Amino acid sequence: MPRVVPFDPALAPAFSTLNREWIERLFAIEPADLNTLSDPEGAIIVPGGQIFFALDGPTAIGTVAAVLAGPGRFELAKMAVSPAHQGRGLGEALGRAVIAWVRAQGATDLFLLTNSRLAGAIRLYERLGFQHRPFPPHTEYSRADVYMEYPL
Repeated sequence: MPRVVPFDPALAPAFSTLNREWIERLFAIEPADLNTLSDPEGAIIVPGGQIFFALDGPTAIGTVAAVLAGPGRFELAKMAVSPAHQGRGLGEALGRAVIAWVRAQGATDLFLLTNSRLAGAIRLYERLGFQHRPFPPHTEYSRADVYMEYPL
């Protein structure tokens, strides 16, 4: 089974590659994507978030971020698993890593934004314990139409 590890600068290119693959295939890269994908360390790690990677040997085959969105508030974002490795529980392992990490940070809120076309991802988030909530009035992503929160 692949292992889940926290951010290492050497893995930053894989964060971009894995996320660009699904975003470009299903949607379009948006300005908010460019910010995090071009500099994940500066955009996510430095402000107080974390990125996790699922590794198969030295190769990153999955990733997810816990993005600091405010005091005690984190967003589970940029979850991606290589298509060749999907269906093996990697998304769940990555999601659980984020949940454990934000709890250890003393977070009070964990949320995510996704798109209703991503039925498999939504089922995963529901299995992890995320609950559907009313969609907020303003978000960074035009493709987002589903909002979910995790009860911490």
